Amino acid sequence: MNAPGQIRIVKGACPHDCPDTCALEVEVRDDVALRVQGAALHAPTAGTLCTKVARYTERTYHAQRLLHPLKRVGPKGSGKFARISWDEALDTIAQKLAPIAAENPEQIVPYSYAGTMGLVQGEGMAQRFFHRLGASFLERTICAAAGAAGYEYTLGKRIGIDPQNVPDARLIIFWGANPITSSVHFWAQAQQAKRNGARLIAIDPYRSLTAEKCHEHIALLPGTDSALALGVMHVLIRDGLVDRAYVDAYTVGYEALAARAAEFDPARVAGMCGISSAQIESLAHDYGTLGPALIRMNYGMQRVRGGGMAARNITCLPALVGAFRTPAGGVLLSTSGNFTMDDVALTRPDLLGGRTPRTINMSTIGVDLNAAEPPIKALIVYNSNPVAVAPHSARVAEGFAREDLFTVVLEHFLTDTADYADIVLPATTQLEHFDVVKPYGHYYLMANQPAIAPLGESKPNSEIFRLLAARMGFSEPCFGEDDYALARAALGESVDFAALCETGWQRVGPAAEVARFAHGVFPTDSGKVEFYSARAAADGHDPLPAYVEPAEGTASELASRYPLAMISPPARNFLNSTFVNVESLRSVEGEPWLDIHPDDAIERGVENGDMVRVFNDRGAMTLRARVTQRARPKVVVALSIWWKKLSADGKNANELTSQVLTDMGRAPTFYDCLVEVERI
Repeated sequence: MNAPGQIRIVKGACPHDCPDTCALEVEVRDDVALRVQGAALHAPTAGTLCTKVARYTERTYHAQRLLHPLKRVGPKGSGKFARISWDEALDTIAQKLAPIAAENPEQIVPYSYAGTMGLVQGEGMAQRFFHRLGASFLERTICAAAGAAGYEYTLGKRIGIDPQNVPDARLIIFWGANPITSSVHFWAQAQQAKRNGARLIAIDPYRSLTAEKCHEHIALLPGTDSALALGVMHVLIRDGLVDRAYVDAYTVGYEALAARAAEFDPARVAGMCGISSAQIESLAHDYGTLGPALIRMNYGMQRVRGGGMAARNITCLPALVGAFRTPAGGVLLSTSGNFTMDDVALTRPDLLGGRTPRTINMSTIGVDLNAAEPPIKALIVYNSNPVAVAPHSARVAEGFAREDLFTVVLEHFLTDTADYADIVLPATTQLEHFDVVKPYGHYYLMANQPAIAPLGESKPNSEIFRLLAARMGFSEPCFGEDDYALARAALGESVDFAALCETGWQRVGPAAEVARFAHGVFPTDSGKVEFYSARAAADGHDPLPAYVEPAEGTASELASRYPLAMISPPARNFLNSTFVNVESLRSVEGEPWLDIHPDDAIERGVENGDMVRVFNDRGAMTLRARVTQRARPKVVVALSIWWKKLSADGKNANELTSQVLTDMGRAPTFYDCLVEVERI
């Protein structure tokens, strides 16, 4: 025990949807968290945190933190609630769910994503509850599903290179990636590579903070990344820059790929992408001659109709030049495939008892809340804020506003979604519960110990679902397992659990200096890079890399009415919709802005600082214009994701995005969105 007034350090792990998954050190005195710092001994964190998580105590102790169960006393969406007891909240939920489950449990739908990336507070006990109930499955596609599908058709599991090797790269291509905003520790490694002489290239429709710091920025049109990758392949093959020894030994389908790439000469691709053929030639020659060469992909480039194919095409490139021969060469989208979790033991699908419920796609929740058959009668939301983050927001809000829909939300704050709830349950933050976090940006499994007691009457997600299970009469022993048992179930024998909890992290996978795929042995069906994918063909896709046009491209018929492509990447001080209500962070962002190129602004009579209306057939929103060359011609940028209630007009960028799904992975097309802009 610590003496009163003495500071102790508690080891934690950042739970948020960020590849860095930092190791935290929480300073605690008298059960109050004073400060959150990065652990210096954890190699990926190296003692530093992003601005957001460095202010985690501000979020935990926020004046508007939810500390007690609430029931709705005003119209849906009004945010008017009254405090109730946990017993009343749990009884109310059970009384509402029981008759729906008796009629058809598929009318009950969970909605969750990566508000926490923890295995315990994420989907462990929650999925056990929904499996036992027989609720609809949720297809969790809103972030990474398209890119994951394309990547896995080509390379198998999303293992990726070890980021600790990045300083040894001599060429780093940031393809749809802005690590200054979304992966600050990777950016630090890239900066070291730059100091060592590496060339940095950004491929992004927007001149992001990262693009500004690179040697070259290629500002292609949204949704044309797959064409650019084919153009690079064309030049590599045409100019003899292919490592044929690697290709012949460790790939499948090269000759067919070469024939396909021959169709995509630089002049043709330049027209598709809205860039010059010289940029394509230069990019390909840099990639074919500067090594080790690393491509850092991110998920922005896959949020278009052809997003899965874009990821597939890009992941073909490292094999063509033999980049996998060195530890610092290859591609990084995610390292999540490096970790083996026992999802069956964690989530217990056996509790379904042979039932196969229907599947609801989280990216089309706006449609399904209004038109699914059988209808959705109850919705339980945790670790997500769909009214703000799901596409075609007006349809989503319309569904949540249904008086016959019973909605429960587990939350830290009254978000846009919580305002529509019938019952709100207060959840703990990462400082108040145990968890294990599987990263997707490095090779260290992470453990998080509770630093303080739960504030008010808040409870961990895991405990809330245990209590709900008990109220529903579920008597299976698995609902009595504590959080440590849940973690052990997920990890199995893959790590030393006691050592993980003691140290706070444990490395998984080979040593950093090992080039994992120098001699092939890819986790694909063939064990090789699959330029030709029989599995893709079996799933109804082109078995070869191809170009899939955007659903709303600037050359489409729709562009005659809505000639500007809009993308909505994350603002630097927000993480999806998390941290938007932290005043110190929101004050830095100021207000919602629309970046627009000077040529497009002049055409519309828009000057810097004007209020503008951004609109299409799905909706409209009001933003303040920033006239800047950071936006390329014919593309506008609305940094997101603002809470709607904290915007001047109660709307955000998802007012305009569609529920059209991607070519692979059934994911959303947030950046496949045409709009028009007019001065107010």
